[in-house]
Amino acid sequence: MKINANELRQGNVLEFRGKLWAVIKAMHITPGKGGAFVQVELRDLTVGTKLNERFRSGETVERVRIDEEDFQFLFGDDESLTFMNQQTFEQIQVPRDLIGESAGFLQDGMKVSMSLYEGNPISVTLPQTVVLEIVEADPVVKGQTASSSYKTGKLSNGMRVQIPPHIEAGTKIVVNTADCTYSERFKG
Repeated sequence: MKINANELRQGNVLEFRGKLWAVIKAMHITPGKGGAFVQVELRDLTVGTKLNERFRSGETVERVRIDEEDFQFLFGDDESLTFMNQQTFEQIQVPRDLIGESAGFLQDGMKVSMSLYEGNPISVTLPQTVVLEIVEADPVVKGQTASSSYKTGKLSNGMRVQIPPHIEAGTKIVVNTADCTYSERFKG
């Protein structure tokens, strides 16, 4: 679908130079001299590289339609992850590097949102938080109990996270999947 460049907004996906790009920022600029233009920061959806591009206001760009569907995580190995579509029960395999380090947070049966372009997965969004158990925690250093001090803890999925000194091994905590940070102690 062709749209005018000055209609670009954050979150739009474009087909540009033979690749798919997500719009990160779009600024409409009217200089004192010359024609108006749109300064756009783009991120390649397959590789993740960034690109800054200028489009004249009257220029048209190709906006693509992205479908969002709910999937359930089934299993994975070192190279690929298998998900099942919640509506059609069709299974789909995606490369592990499409998700990156966040793949470590996937748990059996976890529901995720997948963005698809022409039936091909381009991104997978995990829930904002997951509950995991601390299996190993560094000992508390005496005198280091200020609220800003943290120690390293190892999660049941093998990842490491900075945790408050009062959290011990065997404690379940809530972890943010976006940046692998401690959120709170699990109350359940």
